[in-house]
Amino acid sequence: MRRNTARVVTGGGPANWLGANFWSRTGGPLMWRSYDPAVVQAELAVLKNHGLTMTRSFFYWPDFMPGPYEIDEKLAAHFADFLDRHIEEGLSTIPTFIVGHMSGENWDPPWRNGRHLYEDVWMVGRQAWFAAEMTRRYCDHPAVAGWLVSNEMPIYGGSATDHETVAAWARIILDAVRAAGGRQPFSLGDGAWGIEVTGADNGFRLTDLAEISDFFGPHTYPVGDDPIRQRYAAPLACELAGTFGKPVIMEEFGVSSDFASDANAATYYRHVLHGTLVAGATGWIAWNNTDFALPENDPYRHHAFEQNFGLTDAAGAPKATLKEMQEFARTLQSIDHTRTERADTDTALIVSTYLDTQYPFTSPDSHLAVGKALQQGYIAARLSDLPPRLTRETTGIEEGARLYLAPSVKQLLAPTARRLEELASRDGACVYVSYCAGDVSWHRGPSYGSMNELFGVRHQLDVGLADRIEDDTVQLTFARDFGGLPRGTTLEFATAGSEHSRAYLPVTPTTAEVIATDARGRPALLRRQAGRGSLILCCYPLEYMAALTPGVNPDATVALYGALAAHAGVRRLVSVDDPRVACDMLVHNNGSRFAIIASHADEPLTLKPTLGPGETLATLDEDRAVDTVITGPFEIKIFKVLKS
Repeated sequence: MRRNTARVVTGGGPANWLGANFWSRTGGPLMWRSYDPAVVQAELAVLKNHGLTMTRSFFYWPDFMPGPYEIDEKLAAHFADFLDRHIEEGLSTIPTFIVGHMSGENWDPPWRNGRHLYEDVWMVGRQAWFAAEMTRRYCDHPAVAGWLVSNEMPIYGGSATDHETVAAWARIILDAVRAAGGRQPFSLGDGAWGIEVTGADNGFRLTDLAEISDFFGPHTYPVGDDPIRQRYAAPLACELAGTFGKPVIMEEFGVSSDFASDANAATYYRHVLHGTLVAGATGWIAWNNTDFALPENDPYRHHAFEQNFGLTDAAGAPKATLKEMQEFARTLQSIDHTRTERADTDTALIVSTYLDTQYPFTSPDSHLAVGKALQQGYIAARLSDLPPRLTRETTGIEEGARLYLAPSVKQLLAPTARRLEELASRDGACVYVSYCAGDVSWHRGPSYGSMNELFGVRHQLDVGLADRIEDDTVQLTFARDFGGLPRGTTLEFATAGSEHSRAYLPVTPTTAEVIATDARGRPALLRRQAGRGSLILCCYPLEYMAALTPGVNPDATVALYGALAAHAGVRRLVSVDDPRVACDMLVHNNGSRFAIIASHADEPLTLKPTLGPGETLATLDEDRAVDTVITGPFEIKIFKVLKS
């Protein structure tokens, strides 16, 4: 299966966007009032000297548009100078129009008077007029690389109950930009926080916006209880946004020095950059370029930590995160990344329709549970060296994989059972589904349609009751050799969940074979042969339980997924025998291939990568053959793949 690596095209070729969201340390959002060209030039030079190619910039709306039919020409001249400074440093920028939200505060132009930003026709017209005026002034400037409508508009304008209204608002502003001469790539700057990514519907649906946007730009600032889950939050957001076939730009990511040490911030940057690279992102814009020393200025007066997200400190000195950006820039240059794409994969991760669609009389809370299980399944696949293509149940599960993973599923669409049967019996795939009772009482139990026939079992559920998992640890003991795991192997999983979700599925086999039993001898993993393929049912919500468990990764699901892959005949292009390490591969359009080996271990590792027949690793710079890979703590290494 092909994985999305679509690229933004600008200037007749693929964009090379590696940059920072930019506010000058002279004033933050108010920088245009006290604009200092010399300081701005120095700030841009630091970015350029560390390998960055662009910025994202912001029209602070109350200042640039002091009246409903008025532009502040002095500030507009400052922005023109700002663009000129970019050209002098060999950089480009993406201006952002409606900047009413930033760093913990919303600001209105004084003339808004509470008018609704999406629904009030006059107010929408004023926004479109402003976007057109800014576009008309700067669209021919060579420093302008693209256009963004807003900065996190769902926070400023609020969530919308009518997604069609949001789509119409966005279309009107796009039309204004195009009519004013803006030919550059266009997107919304909304954060890609729609229901298709987060499970929560804010009205900004990627399904609608894919028709309007030239790229999607996730904003991720995860908070959690598992270090590896933290590092995979941004990659999963990119993967989910990428299911619409649009280029994905990692538009905002970062961390305040108040919240993380220099070393931990650097580790986070390193893994977000490389993790999103192999998750399909083709551009990166860190938040943000510099720290501030503006304690008397809002929003920094009341959100003091917002002063310290910079790649440089308030005096302009590089921080450890900028060094990571510099190293990443060198890597991108070494592999000629604008001409690379992700290698094809044999593994598919099914995105439940109950993540992205609110069906009648279903609980909205169930969407969040689906998202948690999906994230954990994605992490386990990654740590199994099975980089998956995400395929949405809503638009039809795609064919072409050897292994399909459906983690901790409560509900399937009725036609999906037929599709899963078809993928196994006709296409010879292995389809894995793990059961979950869900985390709410509403319609407790599996909604699979023809579950007994599909998996070759007879369920033993009782009316409205949950079959509680009694033990604090779920044990799966294999009753036969399976996928490289010998008979008698026991995998252990931490039990977690509410009164609803801490439940297993009691079954008796009919046409299925029991692969593994639980600690009480009950069927826990079953396989039904279907034509050339197989359907495998796990009676425990392994992924959802792990998603609720602090510090769980890597857990035994990695070993289970590895066994499923071996059973399915999945070709792992590069792999290592350590669940703390994730491997993937990029392919250059000239046929060159690059292996990415990412360690999540807090200690040095000595690894023996497994590749295809006759393949070896070599260093990027010297083509020196590498048999053993030594990684430092949390280190990521990239190698050429040579064929003898």
